[in-house]
Amino acid sequence: MSVYMYRDISSFLHKLDPRAKLLVMLTFFIYTLMFLSNPALQAVVFLFVLIYAAMGRALVNVKRSAGVLMTIFVVTVIVWLLTTRGPTKIVLWFSVEGLLRGISGGFSLVIIIITSIVFVSTTKVEELTLACIRLGLPYRGAFAMSTAIRMIPLIAGTADTILQAQKSRGLDVETGSFMQKLKKYVPLMVPTIVSVIRGTTVFAMALESKGFGYSDKRVSYLTIKYKTRDYVFSFVLLILIGFAFFIKLYLLKP
Repeated sequence: MSVYMYRDISSFLHKLDPRAKLLVMLTFFIYTLMFLSNPALQAVVFLFVLIYAAMGRALVNVKRSAGVLMTIFVVTVIVWLLTTRGPTKIVLWFSVEGLLRGISGGFSLVIIIITSIVFVSTTKVEELTLACIRLGLPYRGAFAMSTAIRMIPLIAGTADTILQAQKSRGLDVETGSFMQKLKKYVPLMVPTIVSVIRGTTVFAMALESKGFGYSDKRVSYLTIKYKTRDYVFSFVLLILIGFAFFIKLYLLKP
């Protein structure tokens, strides 16, 4: 299974300008943070996030991360249950208020993660770099961001390669308790880190040999341009952001 998230297919989101997709992320972030204590609205936003993922044909990547997302959701609910007191008791010190806050917090984290998954599934790293530059970010900062994104699948791929190599030598990571399995994975971290550092050093040498940073004036073979659909999409998103403030200020008054 490929560790890279980007899907080289045709969809509505793939055709959008990356700056419009960044605005989508901002919109979902605003909704999740603004309605952090309302699980019903968070559930509605979650459904819209799934529709958004379907628009970009990125549900495949979301499904790949379903286990991690479910774990994050459950752990968040448990933490809020253990740490939040309320007048409506369920059992012992567990309260309905803590449960609702945990569900809302779990939805918030899952929404943010899925939105990010959809973004990297429908946007090339080069497009993100160029979008950041167009938004005013210095090239070095945009390049550092794109390099960090590239490193994530590289590290995951390196770790998987080392794991498969150790399995072929007889390493058993499937049996035993959770702590025993965890201890078996610890020695795999050393070769993974060493391999990543070695690759990073080679990458830095390659950049220096090509004169990286010699001039601030750069050109790109890739071009991005706001089109009619981008303006319409962005206008709708701005209306949704304004609607979020309207709900918060007038419909959900404390």
